[in-house]
Amino acid sequence: MSTAAAAPSFDPCDPVAVAQALIRCPSVTPEDGGALGVLEAALAPLGFVCHRLRFEEEGTAPVDNLYARLGTEGPNFCFAGHTDVVPPGELKGWSIDPFAAEIHNGRLYGRGAVDMKGAIAAFVAAAARHIKEGGAPKGSISLLITGDEEGVAINGTRKVLDWMQAKGEKLDACVVGEPTNPKALGDMIKIGRRGSMTAFLTVHGAQGHVAYPHLADNPLPRLARMLAAITAEPLDAGTPHFQPSNLELTTIDVGNPAHNVIPAQGKATLNIRFNDLHTADTLLAWLRERLDGVGGSYELDHFVSGDSFLTPPGPLTELVADAAERVTGRRPEYSTTGGTSDARFIKNFCPVVEFGLVGQTMHKVDEHTTLDDLTRLTDIYGEVLRNVFDRIG
Repeated sequence: MSTAAAAPSFDPCDPVAVAQALIRCPSVTPEDGGALGVLEAALAPLGFVCHRLRFEEEGTAPVDNLYARLGTEGPNFCFAGHTDVVPPGELKGWSIDPFAAEIHNGRLYGRGAVDMKGAIAAFVAAAARHIKEGGAPKGSISLLITGDEEGVAINGTRKVLDWMQAKGEKLDACVVGEPTNPKALGDMIKIGRRGSMTAFLTVHGAQGHVAYPHLADNPLPRLARMLAAITAEPLDAGTPHFQPSNLELTTIDVGNPAHNVIPAQGKATLNIRFNDLHTADTLLAWLRERLDGVGGSYELDHFVSGDSFLTPPGPLTELVADAAERVTGRRPEYSTTGGTSDARFIKNFCPVVEFGLVGQTMHKVDEHTTLDDLTRLTDIYGEVLRNVFDRIG
């Protein structure tokens, strides 16, 4: 734990300066690259008590995380995010150094500018301004920042939340700074996410010569019938807050180099993005029912990245929507589209929504955000901080 840090070399009230300092840290998962130190340097002088938390499991890389809190009373409003970024890829494809954080034509370029160092910088700046303008909050402001969101998400937010629970740290509401807006700032707030389950199907047979099929057992026709059985009809038609669930085959593998050999097995991998009509358990039972209907020997393994969840429209969603509308002039749509995020862990502890920058360049070459969006996102987070303790207390 640290309660003090050297004064930062940038103004924590300036979101562009904070974002540049963060982008210049090459924090490709699971490396920290100094990013959490940048945040500690900004937050500790403002009065935040900062806890650096390192977690690791056998077979996984250690990950550094940060939990910082200003205040000791409730309610505790949390901003969650991640400083880790995806690799920049081929550097020759970038027009600038992906970790130089250069500004060109009103745009800040660099890996993580959108996903999601820009949003973290906006919240830090909003918090710094709020504190300097109004003093201590009516409750507590906290930040939960992980370095393991773009990776396997084992040693990050989940374990920080477990640590918080063991320490008696309670969250009352949370905003995650994911880049939720499709085209313009103020387009969309994520109020939930579909679940994700990946399944690995192996169908067994008996190898043999193609000229003597009666002496073998070809698993591939059964594999084809099984895949037809699980893809023949849609899983559902969607729900009021969720789009339809979808099952996608991602690979079919036999690995048979010989044209005259019946293979011993065939494999397929599929992913199901599912809404609140299903759970991983009900989907697994549904898969087995259809596979058993075809018959034969098979194995079905799976893992679940997260279950579906929803924060129903209410005080938190309205708080963020009102703030976005006041700053941008547009009322955000409530959505549950997209992939998974760390909100899937936070939803077990408090209501959570996601709102951040425009996501059009995330994970792309020349990732960037406009300086105007960064400024306006800071203003939106500032509006949230000015009103949050009257709305969620």
